Amino acid sequence: MQDPMAKPIKIFAGRSNPALAEKIASYLDMTLGNAKVENFSDGEISVNFFESIRGSDLFIIQSTNPPGDNLMELLIMIDAARRSSAARITAVMPYYGYARQDRKDRPRVAITAKLVANLLTEAGANRILTMDLHAPQIQGFFDIPFDHLYSSVVLINDIRQREFRDNLVVASPDVGGVKLARKFAEELGTDLVIVDKRRPAANVAEVMNIIGDVKGKNVLLVDDMIDTAGTIVNAAKAIREAGGLKIYAAATHPILSGPAIERINASLLEKLIVTDSVITSHDYSPKIETVTVSHLIGEAIKRIYEDDSVSCLFDSKNILQKLTNSH
Repeated sequence: MQDPMAKPIKIFAGRSNPALAEKIASYLDMTLGNAKVENFSDGEISVNFFESIRGSDLFIIQSTNPPGDNLMELLIMIDAARRSSAARITAVMPYYGYARQDRKDRPRVAITAKLVANLLTEAGANRILTMDLHAPQIQGFFDIPFDHLYSSVVLINDIRQREFRDNLVVASPDVGGVKLARKFAEELGTDLVIVDKRRPAANVAEVMNIIGDVKGKNVLLVDDMIDTAGTIVNAAKAIREAGGLKIYAAATHPILSGPAIERINASLLEKLIVTDSVITSHDYSPKIETVTVSHLIGEAIKRIYEDDSVSCLFDSKNILQKLTNSH
């Protein structure tokens, strides 16, 4: 992959998702760079690169999901790379944390998505690569190049192989997710249903009504992330009450905090398909299956390094062939 006359490519990883980082490096026929990330006794983070990165095209793989100091760890790695004279630093963030606060929708609240953008830029990042932002407009918070991947190209290809693909409708668990659900519906050739909900408080969702017909149909609920699983579980219950048959779900980021696993296990969901954008400390439910996005992110890294187009990775119909041929 590397042109001996070009600047060298280096890939390093923080501690948020080492398994995904290893898979990405494997896709690129590379090994992760030699770096040590550790904590002092009081919890402060220390980063040390044990190989020269001067003049390199450097990619740092790190999701910034809580709990923990994943964001701070990424910022320190970027700062260390900048001070070590890397030519270009790309923050590869499979999951962009703090994205749910993307606007001032109430008095006296922070816009954390913008704060994180400022921190990444000030630390020294020259480019951002992420996937399925909670709010796509966050891209506009940056004044540096920004590449936004969509896991739908991987999830849709997986769902095409599933037995429940027949007699299917796609549902959005809320109005905000309609655009994502419409993408799935168009690619799978199905109708679209919307579950109308209201959110009286953070992490609390109440289903109001269902827009569309689910009676006698298998239903695929689609969302960008699952945190406490309240939204997806309540939506599944409402769909069953409206006559839906088997109910499945697909989501990019399995945050799965608090009661999420317990709720999923007790829910009407047959299966929840997620990606490996994050790892959690919870034991996964037997209802949850994971598909990897390592080849999608790996190909994006390759194309960024070679100054090639990344937008060709948005087409789910040809993605597997493109990735196979380029690898």
